[in-house]
Parts: sequence; structure tokens; C-alpha cells
Amino acid sequence: MRAAILVEGVSDSAALHALAKRQGRDLTAEGVEILVMDGATNAARYLREYGPAGQGLKLAGLFDEAEERFFRLGLARAGFEPGPETEDLEELGFYVCRADLEDELIRAVGAEQVLRIVAAEGEERSFRTLQRQPAMRDKTLLHQLRRMMGGRSGGKERWARLLAEAVPLDRVPRPLDMVLARL
Repeated sequence: MRAAILVEGVSDSAALHALAKRQGRDLTAEGVEILVMDGATNAARYLREYGPAGQGLKLAGLFDEAEERFFRLGLARAGFEPGPETEDLEELGFYVCRADLEDELIRAVGAEQVLRIVAAEGEERSFRTLQRQPAMRDKTLLHQLRRMMGGRSGGKERWARLLAEAVPLDRVPRPLDMVLARL
């Protein structure tokens, strides 16, 4: 392994693997591994272990907007010098999903196409039930879709892979495209 992409969870890994495959890349053959940290709070440990003070790998990463502080702190503790802006993290190879991976993918694929995927996966009835719940009735379609994706065990991973397989390659969300291009 010569390089690693640090990600918060298995859904990020599933999306990146699917996109890399669609781009004709074999990450394993290239010596690039996607490391699932099981949450952004583990960023410091992974950055120390795999960064310059540890294995000395070339690193990049992907994180949700709400988790930026953990990556910033982790980078500082691992000997990197992250500046105060999100763009400073990008210069180091770490990219933010606004608001999260699911949000990025739904916007890139388009809500109507996502609904077609939901139907094709046999989940339309379940999704319509979720939409009728009192807490969901006034929410946007984007919010409802994001909620559905995280509502079941393994759901985020499943939907991340399906949406990454469906997104037009010229509409891949910027943070996913950039993190793959970095390594």
C-alpha cells in the first residue's frame, strides 16, 4: 500500500469503490486502500498511524460537513498544518461533503432518478410509508430520501453504492471526484 483514503464509514467506502470501478481504476493494483475509520472521531489515530509519523503513506480523506473539526484536529495532531479554512484542508487532500455523502449523491443523481432507483429496488412502498409519518410530512424530498437511506442497518452502504453506480460520470460530486483524483 502506497496511499490511503480515510473515510468515516462503509457508505463512503462503497461509493468510492463503485466510482473508481466506473472510472476504470483498480485501486488495489494502484496501491490505494480506502480505510474505514468507523467515525470521524478516529481521524487523529488514523492520521498518526498512516501519515508521516507512522507508515508514511500519501493520504487523502472524505468527511461530512459536521465532522470537519475532527479532521482538522486530527491533521494538526498528526503533524500537518491545516489552515483555518475548509479550502486549506483540500490543499492537504481532505474534502468535505455538504451536508453529507447521501446529500451529495442525491443532488448529483437527481431526486426524481433516485425515486426511480427506489422503485426498482422494491422500496417504493416503504418510502411512501416513511413520507406519511408525521415527523416526515413537512420535510423536503431530499430530507426524506436521506432519512430512508439511513433508516435500516446497512442502508447507507447499499444506497451509496447504488447512487454511485447511477450518477453520470460528468456529475460525480466534487468531493468524491477530487479525493479519487488526489491519489
